[in-house]
Amino acid sequence: MRFAVALRAVALVLLLGFTWLLANSMLGGDGNSLIRMLFSGGQEEPTPEPRPRKYKCGLSAPCPLKHLAFRLTSGAANVIGPKICLEDKILVSSAKNNVGRGLNIALVNGVNGEVLEIKAFDMWAGDVSELLKFLRPLHEGTLVFVASFDDPATKLNDEARRLFEELGSTAAKELSFRDSWVFVGAKGIENKSPFEQRMKNSKSSNKYEGWPESLEMDGCIPLRSPLET
Repeated sequence: MRFAVALRAVALVLLLGFTWLLANSMLGGDGNSLIRMLFSGGQEEPTPEPRPRKYKCGLSAPCPLKHLAFRLTSGAANVIGPKICLEDKILVSSAKNNVGRGLNIALVNGVNGEVLEIKAFDMWAGDVSELLKFLRPLHEGTLVFVASFDDPATKLNDEARRLFEELGSTAAKELSFRDSWVFVGAKGIENKSPFEQRMKNSKSSNKYEGWPESLEMDGCIPLRSPLET
């Protein structure tokens, strides 16, 4: 007898529930929300906040027209390689197997954004003359993207530092052993580049044993008019 009464009660609840859903559906209500409410004790689950949208190279906002989106990340100690992203394309990374100890540099056409050349220069045991040969013949308007890895400075001489200064750097003249450095400059720039960060190697503030923390920098680089080159 009690089982029959309980069965009738369950049937009545189900009937009322489906009647409610049917009526709500006919009136344009959200049936899914009602189902969730039925199975969660009458409390509707909060709507999850939408994830912030990411743009090219992970930027939080899109770049204006005729601008290049970029993100530079210096290497972490001598373990994790640097990364250079341009217009949502990874130019340099450990995954691409094209990083090297020292200075990782990408040259880009400042008018159309075309990648011209990518190369790494060992500034601990390498020959600085290779870097000089790379930087001396740059054409007016060429963009220069630089990300350090391990040691960017031991082999730098006065001419190499001066060439980076002519590209808009303010940190190159003081860059030292195992500093972290990211920089975007341009051949023929009239003022100092706004895109540069340096973290000095210091025992008192280093994040890693013997190395400072990795640096990350992003932004939008305006393309040049062909008449400016």
